[in-house]
Amino acid sequence: MSHISVLLHETVDALLANRDTGIYIDGTFGRGGHTRLLLSKLGPDAQVYGFDKDPQALAVAHQLEQEDSRFHIIHASFADIQTELNQRGIEHVDGIMADLGVSSPQLDQAERGFSFMQDGPLDMRMDNSQGQTAAEWLLHIEEEALANIIYQYGEERYSRRIARAIKQAGLLETTAQLAELVKAAHPKWEKHKHPATRTFQAIRIAINKELEDIEQFLPQAVDLLKPEARLAVISFHSLEDRLIKQFIQKESTIAEDSGWGMPQQQIDTRRLKKISRIRASEEEVKANPRSRSAWLRVAERLV
Repeated sequence: MSHISVLLHETVDALLANRDTGIYIDGTFGRGGHTRLLLSKLGPDAQVYGFDKDPQALAVAHQLEQEDSRFHIIHASFADIQTELNQRGIEHVDGIMADLGVSSPQLDQAERGFSFMQDGPLDMRMDNSQGQTAAEWLLHIEEEALANIIYQYGEERYSRRIARAIKQAGLLETTAQLAELVKAAHPKWEKHKHPATRTFQAIRIAINKELEDIEQFLPQAVDLLKPEARLAVISFHSLEDRLIKQFIQKESTIAEDSGWGMPQQQIDTRRLKKISRIRASEEEVKANPRSRSAWLRVAERLV
């Protein structure tokens, strides 16, 4: 299955807000769907910078660089967005978007090791040019730490039983081995969901530091935005969405300061205002079932 960009027009239209020039950032280039649509709506003086860790995504991005001089790719996580842009002389931008999670090519290519649907090496690294594979990581992590990760990142109620089975098994080299082991250890399967779904999600999030990267990215993104510039972020599961929701809530709410013995005063520290929260349409979900769980949150920089 080729990659279909989720909430494509909704994201780009919300990001631009009827503008056609400026500097824009795609924090998760992937296969470039959002970036290409963005470029198609921008004038000749605009610039778009893409970030990605995946070597296969970078190959697609380098081709786009050859096709369109307004586009530039950066081989880095969006967690390093401020440093990378500052090094290029960019202090402020007109909009930032990010499409979180794994892309369809990552899931569909067995050799990437993300999916239990087809057998492949147990890898799961978004940047497979560096770092530990999932197989190596599972071999070295302590059982209690693994159980906590499966519980927290996978929201898996049988995390301790699954972690014990994984650690007792020793070296697991393929996605099929891990999937079958979790299946055997799982006492109660959810309807229409493979019993290894939550465990695979948790391991992937942990080895790629996905939630830590989001936590680092969001405040940097707001620092970079000009007044009236927008942040548009697509999430695919509740852990991601909760981080984004809470961050936007915090940045768009007036903080209360009650001094000792003094009347309560309100200090306006708001940097964002909420614009919208959008789900995929019924038509999009029918065409691309992976869009079913997607949420787009949009916020605008105030000052």
